[in-house]
Amino acid sequence: MIELILFNYLKEKLADVEVLTEESKNTSTFVLIEKTGGGKVDKYLNFATIAIKSYADTLYNAALLNEKVKKVMEEFANLDEISRVSLNTDYEFTDTLTKRYRYQAVFDIIYY
Repeated sequence: MIELILFNYLKEKLADVEVLTEESKNTSTFVLIEKTGGGKVDKYLNFATIAIKSYADTLYNAALLNEKVKKVMEEFANLDEISRVSLNTDYEFTDTLTKRYRYQAVFDIIYY
């Protein structure tokens, strides 16, 4: 399951930041993983579109965390299970309902 592989990878690479698969109301700075799509490329390869949301106490800190996420994701393709990783887009994505600062980076991942 690509979410579990990515979760474990980010926990290791972002050791000073909490990595979650569900939003936290108790933590101000964290990274949230969300699979937004996926399917099969062929008999052996799968693809997934993954949104990684970077939450922080200020917009600036959310932007810095987003940059850190993008940097560590450049190396994600070095894992044996991963064929390719590419940044689809990233943008400021502050939650207007909760007024929580966040950025979102969307990645296209091809994996075995």
